[in-house]
Amino acid sequence: MNAVANLKVTKRDGSLEDINLDKIHKVVTWAAEGLDNVSVSLVEMRSHIQFYNGIRTDDIHETIIKAAADLISVESPDYQYLAARLAIFHLRKIAFGQFEPPHLYNHVTKLTNEGKYDAHILQDYSREEFEQLNAYIDHQRDMSFSYAAVKQLDGKYLVQNRVTKQIYESPQFLYMLVAMCLFARYPQATRLNYVKKFYDAISNFKISLPTPIMAGVRTPTRQFSSCVLIECDDSLDSINATTSAIVKYVSQRAGIGINAGRIRALGSEIRGGEAQHTGCIPFYKMFQAAVKSCSQGGVRGGAATLFYPLWHLEVESLLVLRNNRGVEENRVRHLDYGVQINRLLYSRLIKNSTITLFSPSDVPGLYDAFFADQDEFERLYEMYERDETITKRSIPAVDLFSLLMQERASTGRIYIQNVDHCNTHSPFNPQLAPVRQSNLCLEIALPTKPLNDINDSNGEIALCTLSAFNLGAINHLEELEELAELATRALDALLDYQNYPIKAAEVATLNRRTLGIGVINYAYYLAKNKVKYSDGSAIALTHRTFEAIQYYVLKASVKLAQELGTCPKFSETTYAQGLLPIDTYKKDLDKICQEPLHLDWESLRSDIVKHGLRNSTLTALMPSETSSQIANATNGIEPPRGLVSIKASKDGILKQVVPEFERLQHQYELLWDMPSNEGYLHLVGIMQKFIDQSISANTNYDPQRFEGQKVPMKQLIKDLLTAYKFGLKTLYYQNTRDGADDMQTNIQDDGCAGGACKI
Repeated sequence: MNAVANLKVTKRDGSLEDINLDKIHKVVTWAAEGLDNVSVSLVEMRSHIQFYNGIRTDDIHETIIKAAADLISVESPDYQYLAARLAIFHLRKIAFGQFEPPHLYNHVTKLTNEGKYDAHILQDYSREEFEQLNAYIDHQRDMSFSYAAVKQLDGKYLVQNRVTKQIYESPQFLYMLVAMCLFARYPQATRLNYVKKFYDAISNFKISLPTPIMAGVRTPTRQFSSCVLIECDDSLDSINATTSAIVKYVSQRAGIGINAGRIRALGSEIRGGEAQHTGCIPFYKMFQAAVKSCSQGGVRGGAATLFYPLWHLEVESLLVLRNNRGVEENRVRHLDYGVQINRLLYSRLIKNSTITLFSPSDVPGLYDAFFADQDEFERLYEMYERDETITKRSIPAVDLFSLLMQERASTGRIYIQNVDHCNTHSPFNPQLAPVRQSNLCLEIALPTKPLNDINDSNGEIALCTLSAFNLGAINHLEELEELAELATRALDALLDYQNYPIKAAEVATLNRRTLGIGVINYAYYLAKNKVKYSDGSAIALTHRTFEAIQYYVLKASVKLAQELGTCPKFSETTYAQGLLPIDTYKKDLDKICQEPLHLDWESLRSDIVKHGLRNSTLTALMPSETSSQIANATNGIEPPRGLVSIKASKDGILKQVVPEFERLQHQYELLWDMPSNEGYLHLVGIMQKFIDQSISANTNYDPQRFEGQKVPMKQLIKDLLTAYKFGLKTLYYQNTRDGADDMQTNIQDDGCAGGACKI
């Protein structure tokens, strides 16, 4: 001990001082205060610090943090809070050189002068307002984070130099400044009230924000939409414009959806037969290169999902693009794919008939009708099947669907879009604004139009701005009313606050003003209400909850429309016709859910028709993987794989314990304890009844439940048809249990980017 006592430590400023073991002990003791089943001495013992002369204090601190984090377990869940407090202490020392944060005004002035914060904050807010907000900010809320949350914050969200890893702020400054930026343009008489309420909602984890907002709002980079949908036409000009648009948006943290379904098939005529077309794959490779060209500033890697119809002439080659067989020339493995299906194609499967494949260029009107008019699609499809002059190929429907489901099972990343549900149960009039694609995470369903060049203002790039309600923080559904107004106001204001690198995105966004408000912590919500995914017990609660969510966000958008005006293209919505989601859902749901409506939808309908809506869309259910970790919540609507999740991120291994583990551990239904997908798909169908966009919904299979430890094709197709029957618009991942899944999953980013998105 005396030998250690004679050593020097190197402080953060580079100066030397005598080592003080008591100081280290005091910090760990402080972090353990009020926590159950944690041992300061065990943390210190597990640290195994190898002291040497000149050891850096930050190295000592990081070693202790890791020791505490390694002790997180089902038996001792509170180590996640001890480790988090130590990490917050460390983080503040890095950012401020001391534990106590500076005054809000001084902090913003310093970081504005250094170019880290947007200059408008100091310009828009008076010194008196800064004083009021500095008095309101509650830095003690930093102590409520879990360890996984702090690691996500310092890895992705806090403003920092991503080369040197220098962090410049602490979490409460992040939350306060996001609120200040979003409400900066509100009248001075009301804005501080909204800033304070929104700050409370996001810093107390009642409203969850996605990566682009958390990482970007308050900085000079003003692009915060999570999802970007780009449609490509069948021309070189459009393909080049699409490629340029991908690069611009990937570089600004957005996840990309690419609709490439119009591109003609291999061997099709070009210029009246002067040349043969090279087919889809070379252009998909172009899109892949564009997506991977930018790393999104170190926040997350670029990623995209590309969409095409199941009846495309090249579909058999396209379905295998992700698999590990084949050679580089006939594979495009670094994109995800969304396969588009509709009523006619499903009916051919059910009738054990054939599906005819066409090149979209050879069948005028068919591609557009595929989305806009199902009866017209069926008429044209059958007409072209009879036309012997058209190049086509027929394949048994069961063979084609089997290939689709085989590739979905083997890669997990062949997604499904039911294009008819996206248009018949839609906030958009399909005759005026058909929905032709989704996004990276399969929860956005918005109109798009192809670009002919990068400056084409007649094209339409769809953007969606996301957030989520933390259902775990809701005790009464009436609480959603105020939260709905706050979330709707904040996201709507963001549409005017952000910049638009491409004109087609700006015009479309400001005309439609689309939002996507979802949920996190659904699994915890079910557990604390003592209901489960698989046995039908959650059906009534889910119906009531999602009815309230959609009702209150619509009510908030009506109020905004009265204050600020309707979105310019409100006339292209079905809301303008007096139609609501409760009018167009799949009535098959009524056979599994008899819960009545509880809110005054007819008065709301009258208000919408009279006053309009500020926003064309308001809801979407996104995965929410990383942002749910900030709130120590279960992600999105998914069941957890274990009571302790061990997740690998670029920042290392993170352990997270489910909320209220000690009280509710026996109430949680874990993913691999669910006997099948059926109960889950029923619940998603009930959610889709109210959600006006789409839902990131997964299917999950444990091969050990089946004969020969192999999931039968019959089961895969049955679940696909169940999802269609109950009105699901999209299906996201297909997960297959491999033994390791219980202990570790890869963290994927929210807001639809990075590997695959999870908000």
